[in-house]
Amino acid sequence: MGDVLPILSVPAVLLAGGAYAVGSTWWRRHHPAPPSPYTRQALRIAEERTLVSAREILEDAYAAFGPLYTAPAAPAGGPDPQVPASRAPAPRA
Repeated sequence: MGDVLPILSVPAVLLAGGAYAVGSTWWRRHHPAPPSPYTRQALRIAEERTLVSAREILEDAYAAFGPLYTAPAAPAGGPDPQVPASRAPAPRA
């Protein structure tokens, strides 16, 4: 009777290992892992995300600061607003 427990534990361990393998396989099929960061597909995905975020940043910056860069209308006969005062020609005497 003392040998029954070790003898029955072998099939129990095999059954538990099989159940674990089935469960693990099912889980991996229903929850796929993200692509490896070293594949070309992952590189394309990361590149696309970077371009989208850069485009959003530029659009937000242009929307916020765009009006600062538009040239105001020049008064009639006034200096050219495109030329900074430091580079404007000196008036002749």
